[in-house]
Amino acid sequence: METPEQRIKIAVQKTGRLTDHSIDLLERCGLKLTQSKDQLFLYGENMPIDLLLVRDDDIPGLVSEDVCDLGIVGLNVVEETRQRLLANGGEPRFRQVFELDFGHCRLAIAAPDGTGYSDLSSLNNQRIATSYVHILNDFLDENGIDAEAVYFSGAVEIAPKLGKAEFICDLVSTGGTLAANGLVEVETLLESEAVVIQTEERLSEAKQALVDRMLQRLDGVLQVRESKYIMLHAPRAALAEIRDLLPGSEAPTVMPLDGADDKVAVHAVCRENVFWETLENLKSAGASSLLVLPVEKMLA
Repeated sequence: METPEQRIKIAVQKTGRLTDHSIDLLERCGLKLTQSKDQLFLYGENMPIDLLLVRDDDIPGLVSEDVCDLGIVGLNVVEETRQRLLANGGEPRFRQVFELDFGHCRLAIAAPDGTGYSDLSSLNNQRIATSYVHILNDFLDENGIDAEAVYFSGAVEIAPKLGKAEFICDLVSTGGTLAANGLVEVETLLESEAVVIQTEERLSEAKQALVDRMLQRLDGVLQVRESKYIMLHAPRAALAEIRDLLPGSEAPTVMPLDGADDKVAVHAVCRENVFWETLENLKSAGASSLLVLPVEKMLA
């Protein structure tokens, strides 16, 4: 039986926009989880992997301090923590090891509609309300802008109405919240998504092998989200055209059809969406007996 020290600990956001996606992704990687009574801990039944459900702002610190081996968190939180540690003379003891391609958003500067923003020079001698003070200060320094980053927690978008700042710097997804508060996005500082970070502490050979195994499974799950398996019959004379019509496909498998020398069976994994128009174009090129199936798992 493994000891607690031999189990991988992954820090995951307790509540928020990344929580369900993160847990679902790990379960799709084959991890069976049981939740503790206090709902702060998920125990891996079939693999020595446990999840700690914590505040997203705490995840980089828990990984940096080697309390957790891995963390799933937004790149915006990772970069703000990194900049804060460096600004205070510390060292970020974690590294990014995988991008998860969900939780997409951007950290952007927004101005009240009608401000007359022209370029970055419009920020000089202005106040910018944000909870991402260190990323913002780094951006301002890099661009030679003399502006004040005003720390503001909570609903940052109301800061201009309260007279606390002339601009804001906050996460933007659809832009609906900005529009509802009469704000217009003017500059993008960071494109963010969910990422996996790992402690810089050296893991045992067994634990590192397990981490590598999970990262490989994550890659396999992410690869098949839009992938489809297509099977069809095609005239040999139209094979080149049909190959070109298969979306996001590498070399398809081509097999002879019994009793039909002029036709072949074509099987292909398409790593892009397969639309009705795709099937119609394939049929127009001579394909028949088209079948499209979802792909659940794939290892390269």
